[in-house]
Amino acid sequence: MSDVVAADVVDTAAVAKRKDAKASAVDAELVGQLVASARANGLQLTGEGGLLAQLTKMVVESALDGEITDHLGYDHGDPAGRGTPNSRNGTRSKTVVTDVGPVEIDVPRDRDASFEPQIVRKRQRRLNGVENMVLSLSAKGLTHGEISAHLREVYGAEVSKQTISVITDKVLDGMAEWQNRPLDAVYPVIFLDAIHVKIRDGKVANRPIYVALAVTVDGTRDILGLWAGDGGEGAKFWLQILTELRNRGAGDVCMLVCDGLKGLPEAIEQVWPAAVVQTCVVHLLRASFRYAARQHWDAIAKALKPIYTAPTESAALERFYEFSETWGTKYPAIVKLWENSWSEFVPFLAFDTEIRRVVCSTNAIESVNARIRRAVRARGHFPNEQAALKCVYLAIMALDPTGAGQKRWVTRWKAALNAFDITFDGRLSAGRK
Repeated sequence: MSDVVAADVVDTAAVAKRKDAKASAVDAELVGQLVASARANGLQLTGEGGLLAQLTKMVVESALDGEITDHLGYDHGDPAGRGTPNSRNGTRSKTVVTDVGPVEIDVPRDRDASFEPQIVRKRQRRLNGVENMVLSLSAKGLTHGEISAHLREVYGAEVSKQTISVITDKVLDGMAEWQNRPLDAVYPVIFLDAIHVKIRDGKVANRPIYVALAVTVDGTRDILGLWAGDGGEGAKFWLQILTELRNRGAGDVCMLVCDGLKGLPEAIEQVWPAAVVQTCVVHLLRASFRYAARQHWDAIAKALKPIYTAPTESAALERFYEFSETWGTKYPAIVKLWENSWSEFVPFLAFDTEIRRVVCSTNAIESVNARIRRAVRARGHFPNEQAALKCVYLAIMALDPTGAGQKRWVTRWKAALNAFDITFDGRLSAGRK
């Protein structure tokens, strides 16, 4: 490091020793002088050997020196260390990958090899910032090869695909703990859905990943778990999932919103007999369009809207008869679809507008699924079930890094939860105790 840089760093240490509690931890004016001096001496800010790399080296080495001082119980050169059973024994060089690129540091040693550094542990080759970056890129759907190339091109850091795999595998323990965590006693609403991913198990095949998203009694979003299915989306598998949720503590659910999967309402009734099952209106509309020619979609959508926006069930039934008279001859399959789904479609019509607005569709979970699909699409297909679940889990954990999303959820659900309290006779109160 140049003399001018070293001199400025010494001044930084002096500033840090000021006892004024109101003083800034970093002197902005001093930093400005440091950067200006570095540029004047032709020293780059970033890159290997740049100012940030040199400062990182000095900060890390200073921290390590503090650690070994605490370990030995005396400062470097302190006479108090004479005659003690252990003492400093030089340093060893080690290169670590950091956010600013590879940095070579000198790690202090002691004579009896009992010193265990914490900021850069033995055999550790990456600082935590790099691991967080790898997990963030993986959550966005980048493959291990793409992450390795990104770190090499942007930071000049050589991180192998195997190392990246080791880093991402660290989330598996956390994922298992998250998947088995205890749940709240009561949930106002749980949304059920499944997305499909391609898994290469002998041959590439579509496999469902089941997602259960709940709204808590406080109005926050809580994804209760992820499950990989072994085939098509089935009510029998959903029954196993719902039973697991109940066994984890979810003793009561006011409403469950799902698509029109055959047998799912019966599975829900077995687990939570008092729950209201609501078929997602959006799923019902999509299914209707599959039976119609593309040129009729707009007209059919316009004709169906009075049904799901009707003020009462009887009014909705009248609008349905009108739809049947107009379109029943041309598209009898659509009429049959709505007749078969009617008992699970109409429950939300009996509720206040606040409840209708938030439960008439699975839009709440569809927004989560959109983020998951973005990550899954970037990966193409997965070598096994665990790799697929890991990718989806990372995408979910990266959904709301600032917490702003949860605040919006609480605001959006406030009126609805007040209506839930009245409609469901205080069942939500048990979840607030």
